[in-house]
Amino acid sequence: MRVSGCIAVAAAVAVALAGCAGSGAQQAQSQAAVTSAAPSGMQPDAVGRAVPEQLRFTSALVDGISFEGSSLAGKDAVLWFWAPWCGECRREAPHVAAVQKATGDKVVVMGVAGRGDNAGMRSFIDATGVGGFAHIVDTDGTVWQRFGVVQQPAYAFIDHTGAVTVVRGSLGEDELAARVDALSSS
Repeated sequence: MRVSGCIAVAAAVAVALAGCAGSGAQQAQSQAAVTSAAPSGMQPDAVGRAVPEQLRFTSALVDGISFEGSSLAGKDAVLWFWAPWCGECRREAPHVAAVQKATGDKVVVMGVAGRGDNAGMRSFIDATGVGGFAHIVDTDGTVWQRFGVVQQPAYAFIDHTGAVTVVRGSLGEDELAARVDALSSS
């Protein structure tokens, strides 16, 4: 969905589950998407790009490099929220890696690792083959909170206009690829 201009952020749906998304009906319920357009409080960055509130953060990447969320402004991007101990995230990792590889540089794909320590995050990345893209360390959950994420896995699809769509729960490889294709086509 293409949204132009700034409109108020849609209210996030509260999700009671704090652990990995389940399967079947429980998983289907957790996949409710919350669409929010670029917030009315969007401000330009140093080069004049509109930066949604959700991208106004600084964090470290798993490799220790500092990362500015605002660097994603004006780009199509996907943030994949995961935890190192999450079995569903582990099963989903190969799909995320395959879609990222197929996407090339058309869409930025990043992981947002939370609810664990850096050593566990590195181990997860190495074991699951998702080292082909960067991962934000979010041990205190501040980035998760910015996107209304309360469980993993989850995704935030951010288009170049600053519109953000958050999907809570697992996505299979085909659905993830379709969403990424739609994002890069908008």
